[in-house]
Amino acid sequence: MNINSFSLEGKVALVTGASYGIGFTIASAYAKMGAKIAFNDINQELVDKGVAAYKEIGIEAKGYVCDVTDETAIIELIKNIEHDIGVIDILVNNAGIIKRIPMTEMSVEDWRKVIDVDLNAPFILSKAVIPGMILKRAGKIINICSMMSELGRETVSAYAAAKGGLKMLTRNIASEYGQYNIQCNGIGPGYIATPQTAPLREEGHPFNTFIVSRTPANRWGTPADLEGPAVFLASNASDFVNGHILYVDGGILAYIGKQP
Repeated sequence: MNINSFSLEGKVALVTGASYGIGFTIASAYAKMGAKIAFNDINQELVDKGVAAYKEIGIEAKGYVCDVTDETAIIELIKNIEHDIGVIDILVNNAGIIKRIPMTEMSVEDWRKVIDVDLNAPFILSKAVIPGMILKRAGKIINICSMMSELGRETVSAYAAAKGGLKMLTRNIASEYGQYNIQCNGIGPGYIATPQTAPLREEGHPFNTFIVSRTPANRWGTPADLEGPAVFLASNASDFVNGHILYVDGGILAYIGKQP
């Protein structure tokens, strides 16, 4: 095996919503493997914070203000990235939202907003970058799916519907554009330890007990657990992997749980 297959040297990567969180972790891993990083967020304050956070760890990343649900803005974003950095080799559709509301209490407006950000935006972005990838006869699209691409849970009807749709969009892009050496795969994170989940992870908290008991790895995931899978799917090492959803969940989806 050629270890250089995992290199991203000289590649241009766009990671959406990557000012912080999972997107930031993935973009940082790509930069360490040699990629040039572009990211967007919804307002200038988040973009500025993201640029500063990358700079703090020695990464030069180009940030753009862009609403991922606005097709006209996305077309302009892609043009600006091509002008500033180069044609996009790697797209990570990471930007997303969740609204935890019981289905019968959820407004149609809230439903549509979740679908728009979590499913329609990846369609718009993928549509925008695929022509450049076809010309190069190479490209990687990575959709951040979810365990809710496979499972249902209380209060997340819109999110689960969107992520289930994103799983099938992933497979359809692979089916339609694999002939051009474009690979489209997904990553489905499990429950990841972040500052946002810190209160839920306190010893004795019922949700912490629930998650650890349902995870064969017997722990929450960390952002670092996503780095290797993300680099693999963005690199030449995955050139014959297409339409696959890689669940990085510590085994939750494989496990029925302990007998009471």
